Amino acid sequence: MLHVLAVLAAAVLFGTTGTSQALGPEGTTPLAVGVARMVVGGSALAVIAFLLAARHMRTSTVPRPRLTTSPVLLMAATGVALAVYQPLFFLGTERNGVAVSTVIALGSAPVLAGLLEWALTRRLPSPIWMSATALATVGVVLLGVGGGAESGGADPVGVLGAIGAGASFAIIANAQRRLLDSGWDAFTVVGAMGVGAALVSAVALPFVDLAWVFEPSGLVMTLWLGLATIAVAYTLFTWGLQGLTAATAATLTLGEPLTAALLGVTVLGEQLSPLTIGGLIVLGAGLAALAWGSRRSRDPQPYAVEG
Repeated sequence: MLHVLAVLAAAVLFGTTGTSQALGPEGTTPLAVGVARMVVGGSALAVIAFLLAARHMRTSTVPRPRLTTSPVLLMAATGVALAVYQPLFFLGTERNGVAVSTVIALGSAPVLAGLLEWALTRRLPSPIWMSATALATVGVVLLGVGGGAESGGADPVGVLGAIGAGASFAIIANAQRRLLDSGWDAFTVVGAMGVGAALVSAVALPFVDLAWVFEPSGLVMTLWLGLATIAVAYTLFTWGLQGLTAATAATLTLGEPLTAALLGVTVLGEQLSPLTIGGLIVLGAGLAALAWGSRRSRDPQPYAVEG
């Protein structure tokens, strides 16, 4: 039960990301918010994860895998992908709102992860996966056409940003899956991702305006986005996954888009057109089918949760 609560709590924390950014101070940009969030969050995540990994290694009798070129490159890829995810996700929420963009990003992530796995392994996905992917794709298209009621249609740049965020997590999911299959400890893998993302984001610090960070609302937003939605959320998620099946975890992570959509409508007052609502329903059905399909098939089901 504790593992279920941990993953569900992580999903809820992830779901607050877009709303937190929207409630932040004026004068921010998607790149600046993403950089600040990742420098703080990635650093804190690395410290927590490596401490937990060290504790696990002291009690484990399983030999640690050798640190060769392949795992280093895979770990670096997760860090770069997480760093790139940040501005793309915030670009989507800035252009199309929290509810729509979060669902597009989360809906595209498992689809793109499955396609990448297919391309790497040449293994044909199951009919259930294909049907679920088709539903999710139709949902994303409906969201793109419908957009918000006040706009008459989604901004295409925002849609591409959200899909790009989903693609970033598709890379993370596949890279982490290979590291875990090679015997690497889950917290070591997550800690390496945090280090990589923090370093990549730190390189961008001189090129973004961070004056807003020193405002009270800017500081609160940065600490929440970094510590709560990255460090705490990923720690809870990683620990919770170790006691759950992939199917159960995939179902629990649906709490993220639900949280984002509810906050977008209730807190931010976002207006959703009938076509957008239909897209949310269709995409939700596709995600549910993907979760259910992982119980019925032995096909690879990479999972990743947006933050």
